[in-house]
Amino acid sequence: RPSSLAVLADFPSVPFFQTPLKKTNALIAQMGITFLNAYVPSALCCPSRASILTGKYPHNHHVVNNTLEGNCSSKLWQKIQEPHTFPALLKTMCGYQTFFAGKYLNEYGAEDAGGVGHVPPGWSFWYALEKNSKYYNYTLSVNGKARRHGENYSVDYLTDVLANMSLDFLEYKSNFEPFFMMISTPAPHSPWTAAPQYTKSFQNVSAPRNSNFNIHGKNKHWLIRQAKTPMTNSSIQFLDDAYRKRWQTLLSVDDLIEKLVKKLELNGELDNTYIFYTSDNGFHTGQFSLPIDKRQLYEFDIKVPLLVRGPGIKPNQTNKMLVANIDLGPTILDIAGYDLNKTQMDGMSLLPLLVRDKNVTWRSDFLVEYQGEGYNGSDPTCPGLGPGVTHCFPDCVCEDSYNNTYACVRTLSTSWDLQYCEFDDREVFVEVYNLTADPHQINNIAKTIDQEILEKMNYRLMMLQSCSGATCRTPGVFDPGYRFDPRLMFSNHGVRARRFSARSL
Repeated sequence: RPSSLAVLADFPSVPFFQTPLKKTNALIAQMGITFLNAYVPSALCCPSRASILTGKYPHNHHVVNNTLEGNCSSKLWQKIQEPHTFPALLKTMCGYQTFFAGKYLNEYGAEDAGGVGHVPPGWSFWYALEKNSKYYNYTLSVNGKARRHGENYSVDYLTDVLANMSLDFLEYKSNFEPFFMMISTPAPHSPWTAAPQYTKSFQNVSAPRNSNFNIHGKNKHWLIRQAKTPMTNSSIQFLDDAYRKRWQTLLSVDDLIEKLVKKLELNGELDNTYIFYTSDNGFHTGQFSLPIDKRQLYEFDIKVPLLVRGPGIKPNQTNKMLVANIDLGPTILDIAGYDLNKTQMDGMSLLPLLVRDKNVTWRSDFLVEYQGEGYNGSDPTCPGLGPGVTHCFPDCVCEDSYNNTYACVRTLSTSWDLQYCEFDDREVFVEVYNLTADPHQINNIAKTIDQEILEKMNYRLMMLQSCSGATCRTPGVFDPGYRFDPRLMFSNHGVRARRFSARSL
């Protein structure tokens, strides 16, 4: 049976020839397939990683933010979801030896959740970072035992440590069982600490100046409208520095990819191994005058790279189908020969797309959902913004709030490239974008788009917010098989009340 290797780097989606990952481009993209429309259902680390592991939307795995209270690596997550992740099925049901190295979930290792002694079911070899992203001075759980690392580059720089652990696994693993590896580099997450040899790289690189850079987010949700436009020179310098440092940290990820591919080739296993490269969220740097962060509904935050090479995949392909990170678990289980009907996953196997099955029918939409972080109180440094804001930069530009809670249908079909979003707040604010005419999502057309389309999208959103398993894969609004019964919108089904929330945990 084929083996699988997944590399997860925290990198936004830009055309791959424009990235610092030159080796990754040559060794994976050019040797396989690049998905041009790959997305995450929640643009934040912990909910997104939970979706990868479970194959489920956030409203089904109930991880809503990066805190223990938001179910991030909580006791409840460990009890309800971890036993059913795709690595657990790979190990127990498919006979795979499994290896994890890197950042797991943001609150992994918290004392209230079992500390680093907790090793999730499904992993034969476990090298997980305690808590969130670091490059030096961190603790790893090595199969449940704490191992402290300091600040000596040659033995402690985390990206290189993960590479060396991965190479050791490939050297000493059993040759009688298929294997699955998941390598989850924090790079290029903050604090953006590059390896010493790369700290001078990309001195002339700055954040992209697309048409939505440093403009006011008019006709958008109040959190976007509050950003100061134009940004101060200090904010622009800060985001450019961050962008440059992120690229610098990725050079070590590029080295990691090269080492792993060479080792697989040396072992004679490269041709029988699927390699996936992706990320858990996008990132913005100055779009709509928001300095740096993610967790917004726009393309720059929800779109991610997805590259795959492996058996049966022809080189140098691109694919425009709408895919999501909830598809990764089903895909890898499908590769392993597991019956996907036995799972409760919301995603679809990408295997037919990888091997160019001409008879495959595919989705035309998927769900994006996020529950804002923050508390129902005012920030003393930004009293004018009202209650609940958080992740605030200088000039009181805040990236999140407790009512930054929204759900969207992202549609991509032969006739429509559309995003429809509703906010769960007092305004019940709606944002709609036609990405064919407006790829940078500058113009909210919610008040001008055809009313019938609005009603259908609202209904479809309610259906997706309450979906589970196979019902998450029903035809979208612009599929020939779609059926719209407007009477259901006014029934007492209570679908709208099933919005994901902390109260449902």
